Amino acid sequence: MTVQRMDNVAVVVDDLDAAVAFFTELGLELEGKAQIEGLYADRTVGLDGVRSDIAMMRTPDGHSKLELTKYHTPAVSEAEPRNPPPNTLGLHRVMFAVDDIDDTVARLRAHGAELLGEVAQYENIFRLCNLRGPAGIIVALAEQIA
Repeated sequence: MTVQRMDNVAVVVDDLDAAVAFFTELGLELEGKAQIEGLYADRTVGLDGVRSDIAMMRTPDGHSKLELTKYHTPAVSEAEPRNPPPNTLGLHRVMFAVDDIDDTVARLRAHGAELLGEVAQYENIFRLCNLRGPAGIIVALAEQIA
């Protein structure tokens, strides 16, 4: 038995509409929204009394998905520190290939994104950067130049 595919990556956010707007601006497409609750949800995530809203975002090529989750109950737990540095253990970064990194950064700044460093060039192959996005996650961008 092997893995068929990676289905999605989930990010817990405090403002679902703002997160949807951020990732829509990046170029993802809203596939759908749903409310998640009930015994199956409790059993799946290992919490009692789960009630959440999700938005499933899809990349334009249709191969990758990002699930944005807003928990109503139980109350969310704050990670410490709130905006961990890039070398923190665990999952906290999602990278997207973009056509124009400067334009993308400018558009995402209008949605609250902040550069962690600067746009840098790797040899003559890529321009890269890391932004702090919704719920403090790091959104990495890569523009191929060669």
